[in-house]
Amino acid sequence: MLYIIAIALLLFILYVSFKSKKKVPTIPLKDFIVPKHWHQLLLNNVVFYKKLTINEQKVFCSKMAHFLNETNIRAIHFKLEELDTLLIAASAVIPVFRFPKWNYSNLTTVLIYPDYFDEDLQFDSKTKYRTIGGLVGTGRFEDQMILSKKALYHGFNNKTDKNNTAIHEFIHLLDKADGVIDGVPAVLLDKQYIIPYLQLVHKKMEAINNDTSDIRNYGGTSEIEFLAVAGEYFFERPKLFQRKHPELYKMLAACFIK
Repeated sequence: MLYIIAIALLLFILYVSFKSKKKVPTIPLKDFIVPKHWHQLLLNNVVFYKKLTINEQKVFCSKMAHFLNETNIRAIHFKLEELDTLLIAASAVIPVFRFPKWNYSNLTTVLIYPDYFDEDLQFDSKTKYRTIGGLVGTGRFEDQMILSKKALYHGFNNKTDKNNTAIHEFIHLLDKADGVIDGVPAVLLDKQYIIPYLQLVHKKMEAINNDTSDIRNYGGTSEIEFLAVAGEYFFERPKLFQRKHPELYKMLAACFIK
């Protein structure tokens, strides 16, 4: 039965991917009509949004609307709710909010699973080792992102854990903007800063692996994951991050605050 479900899911993903290749007409940011009730939903659920000025909040909402206009969001085995789409859009906008213009040209579709999943994309409660909360697809899943709804909500409900799975995955897409996910944000960081950045990253990874850092352990597994994990911390707990890791904060600020 699980094999039948897996095949059906694969066919669905391929269908969505093919359908998503169609060009969506580009609409100027200022022309997007933003529903008024978004404001309260975002105030209640997204700390990053809550800390913005009123004018910045309007820009944030317009960028969310732009993202949703260009990206397909599909729920797998559950009914999609408005807050699901808003949290995904907020996750996409947060890392690039300070950029004058940004399009996720390497993303067409976000698939939301009801729960965590395994390496074979199985999320049935009987499946063991369901530990994955999100991933950026490659190969036949190119231009796709898969997120667990539980992980998505946990990232916004827990205000103190420095983790946010959806933001993590969108940072991977930023990393991939130069054609490869390698942990070097080449399109975000000026060339003269790349070597100092990598030297600092290796120093921070060593601290993680020696258990002398408050950066999540997963960041010590590779340069790729370090960028995404540190990026989560940067956006979730910016003041704490700046106090604990001033040099790294300065480097990431050069990437994300244009």
